[in-house]
Amino acid sequence: MGSESTLRLPVIDFSNLDQKVHTPEWDLVRTQVLEALQEYGCFEALFSKVPLDLRKALLGATEELFDLPLQTKLRNISKKPYHGYVGQYPMVPLYESMGIDDSNISEKVESLSNIFWPEGNPSFSNTIQSFSERLSELDQIVRRMILEGLDLEKYLEEHMGSTNYLLRVMKYKGPQTSETKLGLTAHTDKNIVTILYQNQVEGLEVETKDGEWINVKPSPDSFTVMIGDSLLAWTNGRLHSPNHRVMMTGDEARYSTGLFSIPKAGYIIEAPKELVDEEHPLLFKPFDHVQFLGYYYTEAGQKAKSALRNYCGI
Repeated sequence: MGSESTLRLPVIDFSNLDQKVHTPEWDLVRTQVLEALQEYGCFEALFSKVPLDLRKALLGATEELFDLPLQTKLRNISKKPYHGYVGQYPMVPLYESMGIDDSNISEKVESLSNIFWPEGNPSFSNTIQSFSERLSELDQIVRRMILEGLDLEKYLEEHMGSTNYLLRVMKYKGPQTSETKLGLTAHTDKNIVTILYQNQVEGLEVETKDGEWINVKPSPDSFTVMIGDSLLAWTNGRLHSPNHRVMMTGDEARYSTGLFSIPKAGYIIEAPKELVDEEHPLLFKPFDHVQFLGYYYTEAGQKAKSALRNYCGI
């Protein structure tokens, strides 16, 4: 497993923030967000707008989904890589996942739900949609704070309108051994912001800039917020996109969900001119996220130490 590091991710409390005015509390949290994302690329967030009963219902809905027969789960197909059902991979035999596009929109969630339960499953649909909608508020707060902190508020409306949401639900089977086994290979996310929630089975590890692995141990009340390569590129390297993996041990299954803000197809990711100067030369050519994903899932993209730099680095 990772080193027995005493390091832990910064914990930032977003409870009771007033978004309508710039309060001292807002400014303090914004500073904490920028510092965490520059140093670690992620942090642990306390966010009270997703109540405990909804978080419990989400984990229940996730288990319900993965308990379906394999042939039923395989109905979840998508033209986009890793948006449909993913499983049965020899390299990561403990892992399976499913993507729910536009998970904050009721009609889209119901449409997918009907694929699995033709007779309907309103409880499942309502849980997924409600959780995604409430958690998307945290995504928007974090992104607003990033733009404010970088003096890029004039781009806020365009930036927020450039993305959709994907909820990916994930299951890692317990390896039935005390030896540590690979749950998911080390990688960086490719999107804008990822917000993870999990049951209390540990496994997530994040690599620091120094190459040390932090065992992430979030509380039942917290979320793990992480930025992806697309935001790294848009901020011209001002923020850090962290390498992370899942390592499993024991008998118990780990269930987690990730709300991903993802650039829309056709939207060109390009660093604002305000972030490019002699001290900070342009690091990446403009690119379309969907086309970048297409490269990432090629053999060359999978072998690259940094698919982003191979694809559009300068």
